[in-house]
Amino acid sequence: MHNHTHSHFGDLANQTTKRLMLSLALTAAFVLVEVIAGIVGNSLALLTDAAHNFTDVIALGLSWYALKIATKPANAGKTFGYHRVGILVALVNSTTLILIAVGIFYEAYHRFIATPEVNAPILIGVGIVAFIINLVTALLVHKGSESDLNLRSTFLHLMGDVMSTLGAVIAGVIIYFTQWNWLDPLVSVLIGGFILWNAWSILRQSIHILLESTPENIDMKEMVEKLHTVNGVRSVHDLHVWSINENLRMLSAHVVTDEVSLREGILIQNGINELLTHEYNIQHATLQLECEGCQYDGLFCSIVEHNHTHN
Repeated sequence: MHNHTHSHFGDLANQTTKRLMLSLALTAAFVLVEVIAGIVGNSLALLTDAAHNFTDVIALGLSWYALKIATKPANAGKTFGYHRVGILVALVNSTTLILIAVGIFYEAYHRFIATPEVNAPILIGVGIVAFIINLVTALLVHKGSESDLNLRSTFLHLMGDVMSTLGAVIAGVIIYFTQWNWLDPLVSVLIGGFILWNAWSILRQSIHILLESTPENIDMKEMVEKLHTVNGVRSVHDLHVWSINENLRMLSAHVVTDEVSLREGILIQNGINELLTHEYNIQHATLQLECEGCQYDGLFCSIVEHNHTHN
């Protein structure tokens, strides 16, 4: 038996996708401007930001696609639906961020060795415009990013640009007055470090969910103790808790009870479901009621892969 509630987020998804498309259009238009300015001004900071902006275009497109496809209903081939698409997008986004950071470090190293002259006015002017556009697009995506790993990975892409353009402007002002051209690659290194730090956080969370690990804020020992307080529950075994995406949590368990009637069994299940919903935000639980004397009573089942040889 199981109990679950699927939220209808079609309207919310439509609003979010519209904001994503607007952000994508603004970002894509500015990438071209920034590349030209970076080449003319001979600024690695601007070219770095343009490269990051280009990955934002890809990230925004992927996030838009993930939100659209996640609204598709479950079917015989995808019994859990398409909720994991957003996690895959977050994985791709975080991986590209790491690769970008490595590329930034590589190019900055060569510019530290032979520092070229930077056109500070171009760096400052384009950087200010880029900062405004990046901040607007980041704010457009921010709503809902706190609870959606897909959106958060895209938001971090955009916030990386906000920080990088701010750094480019500051570097441009200092270079204008001091001619310290080495500040341009130094700012790029700092930007790369910021990108790498945030990318690792998203990558780690994505892998955690894809491995179907227990949600990080759930204490399994505490959960088992609370389950034992539900009237009629004698013990719990074969317990699994995992996430489909950051918000959709699942649980399956074998629950040992006395020999009770079907009606009493339903009351026990309702008590468990109410506990799981209110305490752990688990709204999809598959529960198998059993009486004493089950063959296996370990809390976590040991899944063994069997190789079958057919003649």
